[in-house]
Amino acid sequence: MASGAPENEDDTQCTLEELDDIITQPAGGMTMLPNTAYDEVYDNLLVGDESIARDLVQLRRLGVTHILNAAHGVDIHHVNTNEDMYTKLKVTFKGIEAIDHMSFNLYPFFQESADFIQKALDSGGKVLVHCIQGVSRSATLAVAFLMLKCHMTVKDALRLVRSHREVCPNTGFQQQLIKLDSELRLQRNNKIQTE
Repeated sequence: MASGAPENEDDTQCTLEELDDIITQPAGGMTMLPNTAYDEVYDNLLVGDESIARDLVQLRRLGVTHILNAAHGVDIHHVNTNEDMYTKLKVTFKGIEAIDHMSFNLYPFFQESADFIQKALDSGGKVLVHCIQGVSRSATLAVAFLMLKCHMTVKDALRLVRSHREVCPNTGFQQQLIKLDSELRLQRNNKIQTE
């Protein structure tokens, strides 16, 4: 349903301006917030907000089997959920204590989050990645997953997620995604050269 194959991108470094255009272009140059609690951004991968993460009835109805809380914690800037909350649903839970701030380094969590999502999808599961609003932390981890596991460029991955949900990773997270994009591009080029 929400799958998309990566487009051919040139080998030039992606810029913040290009990512900003992807985020704002569908809304005529404005940043929009989603008007839904969740959206499927890729097959069996949902990005959503705090309300869907707490709605056990809706989670069961949707068939969610795995939850990745990208805003795990107890203060006002986090969503206080845990594995105990989802025991009756038999949902596998993972929490990342990220802050939606430009200076927060989300990069170290890209690989483990992508592995968690991929393992869930490989087992026939359905994953909800959420934060408070479902626009920055969770969207960043969804984009990183598409880059790491589906071999998309940052622009293709962000385009795909943005085509299904209004998202806006903060500038620091965008820079970290650009860094990941550069490293993956370098790995691909090195692999091609050694073959």
